[in-house]
Amino acid sequence: MSTETLFVFLLLFLLIILIAGIALLAFLYFSLKTNVSYKIQEAVTNWQAKELDKIRLEQKEIAQKEALDQLQHWREQELDISRKQQLETARSEASVQFEQWKNEYTESIRQDAIQKSQAVTVGKITEHIIPYLPDFKYNPKDARFLGSPIDFIVFDGLDEGEIKRIVLMEIKTGASNLTTRERQIRDAINAGKLEWVELRRPEIVITEPVNHGSSVEVSSTNINELPAPGSNEGDVQKRVRSILEK
Repeated sequence: MSTETLFVFLLLFLLIILIAGIALLAFLYFSLKTNVSYKIQEAVTNWQAKELDKIRLEQKEIAQKEALDQLQHWREQELDISRKQQLETARSEASVQFEQWKNEYTESIRQDAIQKSQAVTVGKITEHIIPYLPDFKYNPKDARFLGSPIDFIVFDGLDEGEIKRIVLMEIKTGASNLTTRERQIRDAINAGKLEWVELRRPEIVITEPVNHGSSVEVSSTNINELPAPGSNEGDVQKRVRSILEK
């Protein structure tokens, strides 16, 4: 076999190997492409399924939350309606009971009020006639009725010209008790918290005569212009004279 023929066979062999390689590469390419497309499609399908599951879960949670909110709102409405109904029922029952109580006790309340009013009236009358009753151990002429905060102050011996003692007296009838103020007065007396206070006003002397035909008007302005306590007698006379001359 010549060299040329051998060379031709070698070229043919190489060409066949090249064609087979290209075919193999083409097969591998299309196989890989098909496989990649399938993988991509599978991945997309899985992703879509996961997203759908996620969306379904979110929608389910939203639906449950809305359902709970609606349930809570409905419960509150029902409770509010129930409270109002119970309140109306209680008011109706209370009104009925009040009317029953009113019908039962109106007469007794009126009688009690009349008795209390009579007791107060009798007590007021008694306070004024007490000094003239036999049980009053002081001279009625020595008693002075005050009424408030106590009933009487008795200057024992005043009518005879020699005061022996001063007595503060409160008249009570029945089972009545001392008021808080009366108890405070009693406690102050028992504790010796008494004192004598002598208040002297400065004498006002007018040195200039006033015409008999003229009149002097004393208004609130004149009173406000009088000197304050503690002013000396000369200032008092000057201020009074200026007021009279206006």
